[in-house]
Amino acid sequence: MDDSGTSVAAGSTGLPATIKDSARQLLPKVGAGGLTLDAVAASSGLAVTEVEAVFPHRDDLLTALVIDAYDASGAAMEQADRAAGDAGASAGTRLLAVTRALRTWSFANPGEFTLIYGSPVPEYHAPQETVPPASRTPAVLAGIVRAALQAGELTPPGRPLTGPSLLLPEAVELFGGVPEAPFSDVVERGIVLWSSLIGLLVFQVFSRTHDSVRDESAFFDFAVAVAAESIGLVVPTGDNTD
Repeated sequence: MDDSGTSVAAGSTGLPATIKDSARQLLPKVGAGGLTLDAVAASSGLAVTEVEAVFPHRDDLLTALVIDAYDASGAAMEQADRAAGDAGASAGTRLLAVTRALRTWSFANPGEFTLIYGSPVPEYHAPQETVPPASRTPAVLAGIVRAALQAGELTPPGRPLTGPSLLLPEAVELFGGVPEAPFSDVVERGIVLWSSLIGLLVFQVFSRTHDSVRDESAFFDFAVAVAAESIGLVVPTGDNTD
């Protein structure tokens, strides 16, 4: 990723990079469902056979773009978290930093954001190899929540979740286990936070809040703070994030 937040796949050079770059430029114009190898070839000045030699099918190209998008957005969050952590920031400030980083990436790369968080692409089924890159975003959030728990920065919920656990083993493993009461439902609450973040970004990237609030950036911070309250974490808002 460059300084502007634009996706740059690590170590991507040569023909594969040229093809993917052309495909990324087409995404905002035709959408993932309209992406074809013929269109990518025409856009990149290549023969279709050259494109097919690297990506035999459209789904192969889509998978590469999905992986790159998840990796780039996840890397942006990880970089922001490292910087905040190195500065000695609280967990709430770290959360604000990483969500802002994801927002910056999303607005800089609307085509790729739509590819991974928009409507499903007809007849495309993401393979297992996309799962680890997709896990980078919740892993960053989980790391911050875990740090907040260890530092005593979480407030116990006023209404804890009752009944059997709703978690799959993969979610428990990603978080590093289920904490003891009164924070035994923090993983479920973290998933709510994650889904709220993505929903908020969908609203903002697709201009669903521009006619409702005066300052979308400030509203984003406010919404993240509200969502964080569900896990008992205080997120500072405004310019003061110390």
